[in-house]
Amino acid sequence: MSLLRSERFSAILLVAAAAVGLLLANTAAAPAAKAVESFHFGIPALGVDLSVGHWIKDGLLAIFFFIAAIELRHELRHGELDSPRKAMVPTVAAIGGVVVPALIFLVIVGDPELSQGWPIPTATDIAFALGVLAIVGKGLPPTFRALLLALAVIDDLIAILIIAAFFTKDLAPIPLLIALPVVLLFGWLSYRVTKRRRAWVIPLMILLGTAAWVLVYLSGIHPTIAGVALGLIMADATAGRTRHAIEPWSNVVILPLFAIVAALVPIPATNLAGLSPAFWAVIVALPLGKLIGITGGALIATSLARRSSGSRAHLPLPDIIAVAGLGGIGFTVSLLMNELAFEGQRSVADEVTLAVIVASVIAALVGGVLTALRSRHYSRTTTAGQ
Repeated sequence: MSLLRSERFSAILLVAAAAVGLLLANTAAAPAAKAVESFHFGIPALGVDLSVGHWIKDGLLAIFFFIAAIELRHELRHGELDSPRKAMVPTVAAIGGVVVPALIFLVIVGDPELSQGWPIPTATDIAFALGVLAIVGKGLPPTFRALLLALAVIDDLIAILIIAAFFTKDLAPIPLLIALPVVLLFGWLSYRVTKRRRAWVIPLMILLGTAAWVLVYLSGIHPTIAGVALGLIMADATAGRTRHAIEPWSNVVILPLFAIVAALVPIPATNLAGLSPAFWAVIVALPLGKLIGITGGALIATSLARRSSGSRAHLPLPDIIAVAGLGGIGFTVSLLMNELAFEGQRSVADEVTLAVIVASVIAALVGGVLTALRSRHYSRTTTAGQ
């Protein structure tokens, strides 16, 4: 079971799943794969009718965001974000890592019809980034991983807010108003999970969580937001046990399924000049924009912290640059943003999916090399000090 929780194993599985998706979409298996993805089934009595692909993107991915929200809650209460002082550097770095890639995307695209894709290069994939770090980051100081984790968690929170603010269509307020007490009741029950009550409280919580997802879906807001709300409102002890139980399924089933479906796009039969400007915007904005934005934001925050407290930054500049390199791995969340941004422009969405995959691989290579160099530096320093 420890293998299924491994960040390294999760990252390898994500890459393999994306490769499978691309392979299926570009071989004789493509029609069958697309038929499975587009097959519809639902719950007519509740007004829910989705394709297999949307059940994965809107349903299963809500569970991934649920786990991310639990981690965010832990960081806010007990971890690297539990005080304004601790949160300042990763928060400003995350904001820089959102603003700079978005601006680069808009400058390169230059077309108002494609401008809605600006959120695509703003995301960092927690699982993938930590997986690369686990593979090449042996011997690094704990603050290195702490900064990357805090940065990725804040980045996910920003992504959630972007989804809620910019990708909500035809808002239906009544289901949303009903969802609020359902979420609150879910949270209240999470504080009352005991060995004696577990047999009926947990099934009731699952039922309430499902109801919250359906209500948010019917409201017009992207239903992954339901997962976020449920994860943030849970009691610490219950949240920890729940995450421990679900995390292997998220790593081995949910994220790989999403990667397969998201990467299920044919490689465009066109020359490089025929690709959409959005393709090139993502290729540049995701790895380079994140590198510049996160590094710049972290330097600004550490400079402000030094002036206010007189203390030195926890991480040297080369470490910050390496973290920023890993922050350019968008993958899962960027692919979701692409699906939402270009939902009505299928050809553009397909090209940008390829761009996200290529850009994330570039960021993984750049960030991985930078991190490996820092790991070697610390290993030499440790050896020299012995």
